[in-house]
Amino acid sequence: MIKRYWLLFALFILFALPVQAQLYDSFVHDGEFGASIGLDHYFGDLNPTGKLNKPKFAAGLFYRKQINNYVGVRLSGNYLFLGYSDKYSDNPFQRRRNLSFNTDIWEMAISGDFNFFKFIPGVPEYSFTPYVSLGVGIFSYNPYTYLNGTKVYLRPLGTEGQGSPLYPNRKQYGTTALCVPFGIGAKYALNEKMNVFAEVTYRFTSTDYIDDVSTTYAPDAFPAVDANGNPTTWFLLQDRSYETGTVIGIKGRQRGTSLKNDSYVSLQIGISFNIQSYKCPTH
Repeated sequence: MIKRYWLLFALFILFALPVQAQLYDSFVHDGEFGASIGLDHYFGDLNPTGKLNKPKFAAGLFYRKQINNYVGVRLSGNYLFLGYSDKYSDNPFQRRRNLSFNTDIWEMAISGDFNFFKFIPGVPEYSFTPYVSLGVGIFSYNPYTYLNGTKVYLRPLGTEGQGSPLYPNRKQYGTTALCVPFGIGAKYALNEKMNVFAEVTYRFTSTDYIDDVSTTYAPDAFPAVDANGNPTTWFLLQDRSYETGTVIGIKGRQRGTSLKNDSYVSLQIGISFNIQSYKCPTH
């Protein structure tokens, strides 16, 4: 009698496994949409050593179209707040230079995502995967700083002589640039409808002016005083070393370096919702 029950149990397992496999093959994970929040950091002329000591706010939305269980295409939009100051540096020259900036970043990107493991939400053995992402995007930026408590946008000033007839090769930089986001992350399906994830994304960019610093000082580019004999806003912001001691902004002296473009990174965690469909099994 006991042997008969064991035989029936073995037959049940034998037939159930193909049916379960067929159900997994019939389930289609079409994609997902979600939101994330986290921190970001800027790297550039004011932070050339890559410190991560002044993170700021980041958030995003995305939609991912899943091509198969491993490959997807993602359209994402992100907001990031970037900023830094020379006062955070360990370098004596940078502290004397005394420059600072903030900027809002609005970013749109399209990326290809690759899952290391098969990912099928709702199926426990396929509910987790690390992944990598690589894409291309465009972002807007407009650096500003504060002078005597007043917010001043730096781009229109031409702090390195941009737009001055004395420096014809220095053109005013734009407010948009390209980026190449490279991400590493991991996601876990809580159930067939919802996932949680964490992702680190580094952006290479096409600009060296996220921080408004790139080349050399140009103290003769524009008038130093206005009609009333007062220092112009341009003059006070193109070289702020007067606030820390003797002025260092001599014409031709290095203000920044154009050898490497600015970049930024974000660490975000989020939640996403799955888009599902069911494919009729073929015989």
